[in-house]
Amino acid sequence: MRGEIIEAFSQMAKQKNIDRDILESIIKDAFKKMMEKKYGQDANYEVVVNMEKGNIEIFLYKTVVEEVNDPNTEIDIETAKEKSGEDFSPGDDFVEELPIEEFGRRLVLNLKQNLNNKIRELEKEVTFNKYKDLVGEIIVGEVYQIKPNSMLLIHNGNEIIFPKSEQIQNERFRKGETVRAVVKSVEKKSSGPPTIIVSRTDNEFLQKLFELEIPEIYDKLIEIKAIAREPGERAKIAVYSNDDRIDAVGACVGMKGSRIHSIVRELNNENIDVINYTDDNALFIARALAPAKIEEIILDNANKTAKIKADEDQISLIIGKNGQNIKLASKLTGFQLDVIREEKKKLANEILTENDEIEDEEYDETEEEIEDEVEDEVEDEVEDDTTEEAIEESETGKESENEDEINDIEKSVKSKNKKDKE
Repeated sequence: MRGEIIEAFSQMAKQKNIDRDILESIIKDAFKKMMEKKYGQDANYEVVVNMEKGNIEIFLYKTVVEEVNDPNTEIDIETAKEKSGEDFSPGDDFVEELPIEEFGRRLVLNLKQNLNNKIRELEKEVTFNKYKDLVGEIIVGEVYQIKPNSMLLIHNGNEIIFPKSEQIQNERFRKGETVRAVVKSVEKKSSGPPTIIVSRTDNEFLQKLFELEIPEIYDKLIEIKAIAREPGERAKIAVYSNDDRIDAVGACVGMKGSRIHSIVRELNNENIDVINYTDDNALFIARALAPAKIEEIILDNANKTAKIKADEDQISLIIGKNGQNIKLASKLTGFQLDVIREEKKKLANEILTENDEIEDEEYDETEEEIEDEVEDEVEDEVEDDTTEEAIEESETGKESENEDEINDIEKSVKSKNKKDKE
């Protein structure tokens, strides 16, 4: 019977991929529980499991006494002599080997149940540790169930949860399809296997894709310094080359975009801007706002804010569709970005152009006056928009409300110029 138990449990352990030493420990613990249940916690016993020989031995230790008070820990002299054929004195140790059959079938079934529980606990621990080490790494799972708020994937026989919030917008997967995603978190549960969450919207997923597709990043010749994403729409990634001979942006994009195209396809055609990182915050912000042309950047490093000065025709490029460009630039650089519209220079140039017909000698005298007057008139007309206001304006398609005021200024200056000429 002992050999049968070992063989049965060995087969079970083999199916569960459990090491023999661990199985031996589990069997010992299970028998110890059986002993405590039958003889009490004060009983002195030893369980010896020999996996190689397929043998289980259980020894119960008792103290020899003249009068027994606790039969689980004590034995009288006559009984000890009868069982062993040896002479004993009070205080001697008596060792008795217990046959497994003594426990009965019910206790053996309990042993099997305890063993199953131990194996499940061990499996949970093994699974938790395995996926805990995979947090931040990409795995490939197969879709086996689709729910309204999540998908369930199978990876190496383990259930993986792919929440809708971690899925790229407008992506669709069918049952049986494979999905690449990054392991985002692993949590233990009081009952059942650990909860494993994967994501395709996390910045870590984009970073790992770059590491897989760009050898220079994997080899740490190029570093990814920052990432900002609107999953499925657009992303900005700042890279830095640790080797002066390597162009970081060029290496990431590849010949005719060959390297980055595979990443874009994986992300459901998410547009990716690759930017050269720099410690110069102003330059970094300017690069992050590309393709817009920036006139000036006023930094407040202490408060991590920056005022962006640009001509009126660059504002829409700075903000981007639905405020996407400026929001991503802000996330990428870590600065709150405020937009300042520059109209003075544009207005002055328009007025001076219209006065080209003024005679040279008169023009020389009036040019400075016109510029000064324009400066005075429009000094207060420069608008300072916060990022939020600028984004709101881009989303609603509002036009500048200063056009009428600027026209009035032009007429005033032209009228004065005409009188001076007369």
